[in-house]
Amino acid sequence: MGIKAGLHEFWWFGLKQAYACLFGGFLLGVMILTSWWYPLASLHRYDFIFLAAIAFQLLLLISRLETPREALVIVVFHVVATVMELFKTSDAIGSWSYPEAYVFGLGNVPLFTGFMYSAVGSYMARAWRIFDFRFSHYPPIWKTVVLVVAIYLNFFTHHYIWDFRWLLLGLTLWLFRRTSIHFKVLHTHRHMPLLLGWFLVALFIWLAENIGTFTQVWVYPHQSQGWALVPWSKLIAWYLLMLLSFVLVSLIKRRLA
Repeated sequence: MGIKAGLHEFWWFGLKQAYACLFGGFLLGVMILTSWWYPLASLHRYDFIFLAAIAFQLLLLISRLETPREALVIVVFHVVATVMELFKTSDAIGSWSYPEAYVFGLGNVPLFTGFMYSAVGSYMARAWRIFDFRFSHYPPIWKTVVLVVAIYLNFFTHHYIWDFRWLLLGLTLWLFRRTSIHFKVLHTHRHMPLLLGWFLVALFIWLAENIGTFTQVWVYPHQSQGWALVPWSKLIAWYLLMLLSFVLVSLIKRRLA
């Protein structure tokens, strides 16, 4: 491939990635904008983000920029994430908090938060479609399900017993050590190690989380006196949580294929 052709394909790769991030980019944009300027005294900022997320989802469906299958991914991941949020933000745990007032919420969790996680699932589902994902040496489905169930449970149990995240990360590396993801930008399928692809996505999410906490949509305990970088350890957490999203998308796509 020549330099010109390579740059052309890279340009289209960036455009498709931007399209895949459409919902997540919208949410992040709303968070940034409302942190700088929010004039609606009669509507809490969190509630505005919640209603804006719903409206944008409907717009994507009506305009057919999002398929019903991708919307299903968002709903499933929204529920899974909200359950975890309720636990993590409870008074007994307090892993992070939402400092502003809201009407649309459960316990300590404003309802827009589920959309933040759903944005990851939305990206996965849309990228799967537009890049025509294929895989080689993909492990048996049942093994991936057992792994992500253990990952999800560990987000709860590590507050009471030993944290198994490093063991789970090691199992992930072993299980997917030979797996490659094949993606098509224009005409030809390229490939890369799936583990590397997940790391790049997790790194992007970690960067987005830093922006989100900078806008004070949510704060970690070490940020209560002022903004500070989200710990690098959260990158591992996002890597594992992103794997959960990926497997959920794979199950829905297989079931509805």
